Amino acid sequence: MQEPDLGMTKQEFLSFCLKTFGVQPDYPFDGDTETAVLRHGDNRKWFAILLRVSLRRFGFDSDNAADVVNLKLPAEMFGSFGKDDGVFPAYHMNKLHWVSVLLPGAPDSIVELLADASYETTRSRRRTRK
Repeated sequence: MQEPDLGMTKQEFLSFCLKTFGVQPDYPFDGDTETAVLRHGDNRKWFAILLRVSLRRFGFDSDNAADVVNLKLPAEMFGSFGKDDGVFPAYHMNKLHWVSVLLPGAPDSIVELLADASYETTRSRRRTRK
């Protein structure tokens, strides 16, 4: 498989999240300035985590590292996207709930759609009284 070269970069993704969700990244792992977490302000749940990962982990014939964003998706969205879209089973997360998206590597429209879905999936729910 050829290395990806289209779509938004890590910095463009962070800018999109700031503009769309009003969220800045935090870096919760001591000594690790590359792994960024994006969280909801109210419940502190992660909706995205950005990592550097070897492309070999995703089936590429390359030892180069790439930026990926892991996003949590609702069950009905699983299977809708695949390698051709730059979307893979999640690296280092529960593969039943999370996907890894290459940055760059997935079209902007797919990255934005999946980020919106992850944000909605992880947001606080209002409790209803019985």
